[in-house]
Amino acid sequence: MKTKKSNLTYFPFQEIKALLESKQIQLREQKEGDGAYPIVDISPQQEEELFYEAMKGVTPIPRENRIEKSPKITAPPGFREKEESEALSRLTHLLKYGNGFNLMDTPEYIEGTGYHVHPDIARRLHRGDFSIQAHIDLHGLKVEEAKETFEEFLKWAVTNNKRGLLIIHGRGLSSPSEPVLKKKVVEWLTHGPWRKWVVAYASARKCDGGLGATYVLLRGRPLTKRLRQRLKSSSSKLYQYSREKENGD
Repeated sequence: MKTKKSNLTYFPFQEIKALLESKQIQLREQKEGDGAYPIVDISPQQEEELFYEAMKGVTPIPRENRIEKSPKITAPPGFREKEESEALSRLTHLLKYGNGFNLMDTPEYIEGTGYHVHPDIARRLHRGDFSIQAHIDLHGLKVEEAKETFEEFLKWAVTNNKRGLLIIHGRGLSSPSEPVLKKKVVEWLTHGPWRKWVVAYASARKCDGGLGATYVLLRGRPLTKRLRQRLKSSSSKLYQYSREKENGD
């Protein structure tokens, strides 16, 4: 029976007391021998004694004579063939089109950002949100040759106002320890004089070389001390403004 309150909570036993008092319903009296068992409060020691009393004379079956049955679970007809077919289809799409494979989930994936740049910029760069205006191929060059080519390429890009770049360096799978050129490119972008120009870098998409190439996004001008102070100041003002909005000032 539902209550008279207009809410969504249902209390099925709330009005039983009123029904019992008005004698609209009656409880059946428990009679001896009707199958009910009395509740007996016994101690753990008494319970153990009762167990051993019940087990008196019982002989365990020797292990070598036991017949152990384990339930057999059989798949419905055609289930295994369907499962194998789906797995083969996913593998085919992975190899043929790259579906289901995310470069960002691999240990070879690299990304980074310059001073005061949100990490989302690197992810957007990898996603292809910025157009690539020029590229250079360092694959197969020695480190000294690659660095010289890298330097000339970035000078040309800055001079010609090219902001989105693609640097092909290879994955370095033939290197005995680690990918040399790939590591050097990251080093030149983050520790050399070009770090002042770098907004972000990230591994390229599969169509542009994948893990064997790196996207680079450059600034319109190098990051100077004065520009760093302006960025820091604007960030502090933005933070203060957001705090005031949260506090309702």
